[in-house]
Order: sequence, then structure tokens, then C-alpha cells
Amino acid sequence: MKRRNFIKNATVSGVALTGIGSVLNATASESKISNSAKFKLKYAPGLGTFREHVGDDPIENIKFIADQGFTAVFDNGLMGRTAEMQEKIGSELARLGLDLGPFIVYAHHGAKYMVTDDPEVTKMLVGKTAEALEVQKRTGAKTGLITPGIYDEKMDWDYQTINVVNHMRACCDVAGKSGLDLVLEPLNHQVDHPRLFLTKMAQAKLICVAVNHPSCKIVDDMYHQQITEGNLIMNMDLCWDYIGAFHIGDNPGRKEPTTGEINYQNIFQHIYKKGYKGTLCCEHGKSLKGKEGELAFIEAYRKVDAFEV
Repeated sequence: MKRRNFIKNATVSGVALTGIGSVLNATASESKISNSAKFKLKYAPGLGTFREHVGDDPIENIKFIADQGFTAVFDNGLMGRTAEMQEKIGSELARLGLDLGPFIVYAHHGAKYMVTDDPEVTKMLVGKTAEALEVQKRTGAKTGLITPGIYDEKMDWDYQTINVVNHMRACCDVAGKSGLDLVLEPLNHQVDHPRLFLTKMAQAKLICVAVNHPSCKIVDDMYHQQITEGNLIMNMDLCWDYIGAFHIGDNPGRKEPTTGEINYQNIFQHIYKKGYKGTLCCEHGKSLKGKEGELAFIEAYRKVDAFEV
């Protein structure tokens, strides 16, 4: 099945694909309309988001994502792929003109590492950053992601902050050699990740200011921050100069926009008007299973992207 014709063959009922002026029971003339109208912002589905339509092959996923009007992708596990596959991904993204969102350089949500004053941790993180530069060369990635792990209940919080700053500065000194940004991600501890050290935007900004390196940035995960502190627009404005990427997910449930309480259309309009040119990774699940869920995913982004400019 050709990707551009998947809609006319869909058998799902009740999902309106307004972005292409068609519905699933499309007429013959309507079914010829492509779904390739470009989104206003660089929403980035993960590789594998549309496996029900095109399988697990990353290259086929990239083609399908581009055909649906998305202009970016993300792949948390990019560092774990073979060098050959990384090069193929980079080549296909370049051919189609798609951006690549942050990939994970290092994240262990159940371990204590960056809060410690441990030279071995610095060595490990610097080594991971050096590996990330090789991934950057193969794929054209601009951003890698690091999380600091859990906190130490026996150590004063400020000392832990100092240790995180020192580790991050060492990593940025390496990443800066090739212009790779390293984004710190605050995560919620109420629902998903108990005992994490980094949870708030202001805390992330404080670390970035202390690191004082152009490669040190923040990924604003709006799902996590809605749980942790809310005030999504206010906090992104206060941290704007340090935001290197966004993650998307509605709350509760961490599914596509329109399934929860976050007014993503207003938020995306705000981000657009501020002139943001980076990626917004669709780091969430789907509210429906199978092909129906993948079509609902696309329709949700068409809906929230329909803001006035």
C-alpha cells in the first residue's frame, strides 16, 4: 500500500481527518488528496509510531512520517542502533529535509550518579558524550539528552546540585567541540519517577546558568511539568533562552494531545509566536490501538496545529 493512499483504504469509523479535507469513508475524488500539508511546528513522532501501517523499519517510518506532513522525528534509542543504521537514518532525514529531535545520551531513572562527587561518574558521562558525537556525525543530530538520576537522601541538596553542575560542565566541554547541545530533562516524581533529583524547570535553569556553557540546555517535557508544577507557558517563558527542545504528552495518561487536560493548541500557538524553530518530540502513547490509534494520532496533531498565526 502506498503511504499517500493509506487513508482511502482505512476501515476505521468515526475518525475525521480534517487535515486533508477527507474522512475515512472518503469519496473517490476526496481520496486523491494527500495528507502531506506541512505542520506549523516541528512535531516529531518517534520511529515506530506508525508500525501498524509500515512496520518497524526506521526508514519506512521516516518516509511515512514525512508523507503525513511532519517535518521531524525523534528516536530515544538512536545510540543503540548500529552505525550502519544510524547513517541510513541520517541520509534519509537529509534527503527528505526532516529534523531529528534529542536522543538519549545517558539516563538511568533508578540510579544515583550525577549527584555524587565521583570522578568515575564524570569519566563515564564524558565517554558517553564522546560516543554521542559519533552519532551526531552519522545522523546530523543537534541535541542529546541527559538526566541526573535519583537524589541522595544523606547529602545536602546544594552539594548535590554542585556535583550535577560539575558533571554537566565536563560533558558540555566535550559536546561543545562539535556544537552538540545537551538537554537536561526535569521529570515528575509523583506518577512516573520517584526520588528523581531533577523535577522542575527553575531547577534546570539554575543548573544551566551555573554550568555557563552554550551547550547546556533544557528539554521542556510538558507532560511531566503539568504534573509537577503546571504553569506551562509561564515556566517556558522564564526558561526560554535555555530551552533546547520540547516533549509532548497529555495528562493524565500520557497520550496524544486532546486526550487530557492540557490546552495544547494554545501552547503551540504561543511557542510558534515566540519564533521557536526546534523540535517537539511526540513522546507519548496512543489512546487507541492499531491503525485506528495511528490515525487518531495524526488527527490530534492536525487539530491542535489549527491555531491562528
